[in-house]
Amino acid sequence: MSIHRPRYHFTPPHMWLNDPNGLVYFDGEYHLFYQYHPASTVWGPMHWGHAVSRDLINWQHLPIALHPDENGTIYSGSAVIDWKNTAGFGKEAMVSIFTHHQDDHQSQSLAYSNDLGRTWTKYSANPVLLAPKDITDFRDPKVFWYGEQDAGHWVMALAVRDRILFYTSSNLINWTLSGSLGPGFGSTDGVWETPDLFKLPVDDSDEYRWVLTVGVGDGASAGGSGTQYLIGTFDGKTFTSENPSDTILWADHGADYYAAQAWNDEPQGRRLMIGWMNNWQYARVVPASEWRGSFNLIRELSLKETSVGFRLFQMPLPEIQHLRNTHYHWSEEIIQPGTNILADVRGTSLEILSEFEIGAEFDLFGIRVRVGASEQTIIGYHAKTRKLFVDRAQSGTVDFHDGFAAIHSAELYPINNRIKLHIFVDSSSVEVFANDGLVTFAECIFPAEASQGLELFSEGGTIKLCSLEIFELTPATFQIEGN
Repeated sequence: MSIHRPRYHFTPPHMWLNDPNGLVYFDGEYHLFYQYHPASTVWGPMHWGHAVSRDLINWQHLPIALHPDENGTIYSGSAVIDWKNTAGFGKEAMVSIFTHHQDDHQSQSLAYSNDLGRTWTKYSANPVLLAPKDITDFRDPKVFWYGEQDAGHWVMALAVRDRILFYTSSNLINWTLSGSLGPGFGSTDGVWETPDLFKLPVDDSDEYRWVLTVGVGDGASAGGSGTQYLIGTFDGKTFTSENPSDTILWADHGADYYAAQAWNDEPQGRRLMIGWMNNWQYARVVPASEWRGSFNLIRELSLKETSVGFRLFQMPLPEIQHLRNTHYHWSEEIIQPGTNILADVRGTSLEILSEFEIGAEFDLFGIRVRVGASEQTIIGYHAKTRKLFVDRAQSGTVDFHDGFAAIHSAELYPINNRIKLHIFVDSSSVEVFANDGLVTFAECIFPAEASQGLELFSEGGTIKLCSLEIFELTPATFQIEGN
């Protein structure tokens, strides 16, 4: 196994992976499709790879679901269960809605499965939605059912360069333009891609808002591609943002969280989202041999009202706790400069939960992970600037791209004088969830296998460690069926 193959993050069995696609739950299985190039570790003619899971932790790889055809290669999209057979493909058919790409022309097409997603038939009259004249970026349909099951309709959110178009349909085949958002909202430095649209309650109350997430190809907070979100209302036809048009809200402040999508029909009613853990700045050149590309930890989303308005909170999927193994625990410790209470703890597959009390006697504190000879990744907090940061400048192999060795930061204020950091370390990544998911970082790293040290540090004074738990995580299972 490659030293960089993750132990519990999803990767393809071999070759290239990028955007997650077609996330849907049906008959006891979570389906995960994804952009896949089976002939190379570099992006190329896109297919839809496919895997299923019953617990969102352990996965079974299935044969490729969608191959290129006479209409082009298979770009990103979504999947639904057609409970009422509105399209005529069969009751409870699984239907994928995806972008066909051919010669700089993009259109939306359908395929369906009547055997739990194991085999697929493309709709004979594809494509079902053509791009307007002179529009080349017209892609990544996210489709869902709006309204009551007996009195609703299908909705499609579609990325069109610097805006999102909304379409409605009664049958998944005939689509009518119903509204748009943009241009001029949020970040517009890069082309817009991979939208998602969903409703979340506010603070677990009866009040709710709609959240529109959008992948942005360039100009994200950590540079390159990233995922932004907008909060507002949706009337079944169009989304209206409640944020000023120049407000930019990032779903993640690290460099590696893109093309995020959430599952349709999640059986517990949770909004679960997963992203591509990479960045188009360097995705094609990250260290790889037999495979390239992975997904972030699945995140459970919620919406809370803060002092600056509604904000998206993201926490790691609770099911990840099933991988917990050896456990270390500390509480009520005073961390002195120049000491390290973690000197005897090592690992490449870890979960770290910590809480610190903020006083006036320090400048900087944090945790260094994957520490080795001339290598470390730092998760730190600056007292004066109130900034949380991840520093991967010395995280291992960094010379494959000029922008990789960098420090990424975000504003984070203590809550009741405390900072919480929930950190996941894997063979080639670090993910941070701060203050119950208000601020998150997803970062690829490529350290040497021997770099397994941990350091808890304080500079410029002492810091009170209220509690610290570290779990070694056992590997998830990834079974392979077919090609």
